[in-house]
Amino acid sequence: MKAPVKVTATKKRSLGISRNQRLTGKETQPEYTQHRLRNLTLRQLRLFEAVATHLSYSRAAEVMNVTQPAVSMQIQQLETEVGLQLLVKTGRKVSLSQAGEEMLRQCRRILNQVLLAEESMGAFHPAEGGHGGLLHLGVVSSAHYFAPALLMAFAERWPGVKFKLTVDRRETILAMLQDHQLDVAIAGYPPSEADVEAETFAQNPHCIVASANHPLAKKRRVHWDALRNEPFIFREPGSATRHFFEHLIQAQSLQVRLSMELSGNETIKQAVIAGMGISFLSAHTFQVEFEAGKLAVLQMEDMPKMLDWCLLHRRDSSLSGVNQAFREFVLTEGAALVQCRM
Repeated sequence: MKAPVKVTATKKRSLGISRNQRLTGKETQPEYTQHRLRNLTLRQLRLFEAVATHLSYSRAAEVMNVTQPAVSMQIQQLETEVGLQLLVKTGRKVSLSQAGEEMLRQCRRILNQVLLAEESMGAFHPAEGGHGGLLHLGVVSSAHYFAPALLMAFAERWPGVKFKLTVDRRETILAMLQDHQLDVAIAGYPPSEADVEAETFAQNPHCIVASANHPLAKKRRVHWDALRNEPFIFREPGSATRHFFEHLIQAQSLQVRLSMELSGNETIKQAVIAGMGISFLSAHTFQVEFEAGKLAVLQMEDMPKMLDWCLLHRRDSSLSGVNQAFREFVLTEGAALVQCRM
């Protein structure tokens, strides 16, 4: 006869066991939690989102400009209303139970819908003769070179708008978009499994670059074979630019000499200018250095290579207000505003 399996208290907490079950040891009835969420307040949700994001009661209190005891009390009331443990405290560490992780996802959706409602209502209350509203745009690192100019051009069409700009890696931007932490984003075409809508609005040219005094910079036509012995500076593993370049040299049946791996476009540009090697970059990233004559674009065959710039938004919710206006602006005028020299 098999011994009964013992379920530990730690396992229960990680799942988000009902507070009533922990106290009485009895199963709760389905109707016990049927209507609990109707009593939640936006204040509780905002405080929970802050604690769950920072995994710290003190940091959440600082961000929300309230006292730590007030945060603790609101979280306790929230867990009582929901009937589940959402946050697990172990010493000074705070973690999310499985129920807490799901609550965070739903919480962000609710708060995002409230923000969309505020923006929609803001259209009926023009700010300083304009439309108003908050646009939270996320962009990948290569796009941040033109994103501010794009936003300023949009502001001329939509006076009173306020901006929040987040710059990060593609994977992070996509995750934030899907978790309702962003409204819209600009990046390359997303992977097929990403649950986002992608609309192409401009091209993203990529070139091979070298220092201005590099011998190959003076040639009018450079063959791929000339790159075999050149030291190459690669982006870090996982970078979309690196993946694109590896695919490109594979298509050319070319093996190049990896000199170093560097993280970020700015570091790579400075290394190229210093003569440490040549590299493969989006043309948007080196406009200032190219126009200043510090960096040269090698005149390669069949170059530049193009990728698409896309405007991304979630498929599960429609855009409205300032977000829809920005989408229309980017799709109609974005291509002209993000052109770059090569």
